[in-house]
Amino acid sequence: MKGLRRLIFLALLVAIGLVLGIVESMMPLPFIAPGAKLGLSNIVILITLVVFSYRDALVTGMLKSILFTLVTGSVTSLFYSLSGSILSLMTMYLIYTYFSNIFSLIGVSIFGAMAHNFAQVLVASLMLGNIKIFSYLPILQLTSIFTGYFVGLTSNYVVKHMQKSIDKIFH
Repeated sequence: MKGLRRLIFLALLVAIGLVLGIVESMMPLPFIAPGAKLGLSNIVILITLVVFSYRDALVTGMLKSILFTLVTGSVTSLFYSLSGSILSLMTMYLIYTYFSNIFSLIGVSIFGAMAHNFAQVLVASLMLGNIKIFSYLPILQLTSIFTGYFVGLTSNYVVKHMQKSIDKIFH
């Protein structure tokens, strides 16, 4: 039963990530650089990494990206989403695993947001065959400090309050 509960919980996290991604895609953010988003669905990925495991977070992120593509119909967004999710998760995992004595979840999230932006600019450069797109990266990296802070702060709050419930469900 614990395996089934875990699977249901992870499926709910994927669904929450999908909903957050859809809501975020409908939010106009004129004050942030064009193309920049808050990264609300990354909250779910960071929570999954902390509460469950790297593997679960990877599966959650990939499923969220694929489902988002199916819902929105934007195939090119799949390349941006998957590359950003995978590099971001790898970065957050490394920082969380080896440097959690230095960085809180906020710091982990900021590194993840910066990696996410780098991956997306790299994919855009490859798709368009134009390396000049990297000139936009510093602007995106600056915004990732603020979006990463917000995602990390939110994730920190949720993990603290969710840990007790998770322990009751699985132990």
